[in-house]
Amino acid sequence: MAYSDFSLSRVKTEFNLTYTEATHIFAAASELQPSQALEETLKENLPLALASNTEKSRSEMIISPILIELRRSLKRKISLFSGINFNVDFDKGLNGSCDYIISASEKLLVLTSPIITLVEAKKEDLNAGLGQCIAEMIAAKIFNEREQNQISTIQGVVTSGTNWKFLELAGTNVVIDLTEYYLTDLSKILGILAEGVRRSQT
Repeated sequence: MAYSDFSLSRVKTEFNLTYTEATHIFAAASELQPSQALEETLKENLPLALASNTEKSRSEMIISPILIELRRSLKRKISLFSGINFNVDFDKGLNGSCDYIISASEKLLVLTSPIITLVEAKKEDLNAGLGQCIAEMIAAKIFNEREQNQISTIQGVVTSGTNWKFLELAGTNVVIDLTEYYLTDLSKILGILAEGVRRSQT
C-alpha cells in the first residue's frame, strides 16, 4: 500500500480524521503577482502542455515553473522536492513517491521540514487526488513531529496544472476548499501557496 492507494473515505477512516468542506477558505490570502518571466514562460509552454496533455508535460511545463517562481518570490527561503520517495510509515501505507513537496527549509539536498504536499491530478480529476494528498499531508505531519519541527499546519494541493484545489491539515482536522482556481487566477494561486508557507512559520 502507498499514498496513491488512498481514497478520501479510506484516509478519513484509517486515520480517524474529521474534515470540513468549505468554499473560498483562502479568500483572505494576499495575491502574489507573477513575474513577467513566469507569464512569458507559461504563455510559451501552455499550448505545448495542453496539446500533449500528459501528466509529465503538465508537470514540467506548467506546475514546475509556478513552484520555482514561488521559491524565487520567497527569496529562496524554501526548497522544492520533486518525485522523491517519502517513506514515513510502511505499516500505515505512508510511503511511496510524492509529486512535489515544499519544505520550510532552505536546504536542497535533504528534506527536513515539509509544509506543502502537491499531487498531480490523474486524468485531470482533482477530487480523485484528495485521498492521496491527505495521506501525504499526514506523513508530513508525522515527519515533522519526529524531527521536533514546530509546524502545526500542513497545506495540500491537488492540481492538473491548469486547475488548482487547496487543503489544510491541523491536528486531525482537514479542511477542503471546494473552490477551484485556474491559471487566470495565477496571482491568487501563488498567494495561497505563499500563505501556506507563512502559516507554517507561526
